[in-house]
Amino acid sequence: QVQLVESGGGLVQAGGSLRLSCAASRSIFSINAMGWYRQAPGKQRELVASIITGISGSSTKYTDSVKGRFTISRDNAKNTVYLQMNSLKREDTAVYYCYAAAAGTLPDYWGQGTQVTVSS
Repeated sequence: QVQLVESGGGLVQAGGSLRLSCAASRSIFSINAMGWYRQAPGKQRELVASIITGISGSSTKYTDSVKGRFTISRDNAKNTVYLQMNSLKREDTAVYYCYAAAAGTLPDYWGQGTQVTVSS
């Protein structure tokens, strides 16, 4: 079991930046994949970014709409995953959920979510 706690959400103007953090209750060294989903009102939850740790290092993936603006990173020493969000747009407004996949890539654990609101 692992508990995930997100922080860093808030209200920001379009073009601004936020950094989300996801702190795990135990070591994430052995967790295969971690990342972020988001869900906007009236829309399905979508995968925003993921980071997968393999033998040769980590690989990252992003949904097309955030490529070049968002960066996911992982600090195993701090048991934390980050999502740096730059050049935010109104359409980035959503609740952002951190997840962890112990093996494979499908989420096994979820955080409680953090609200990101981008104003024009």
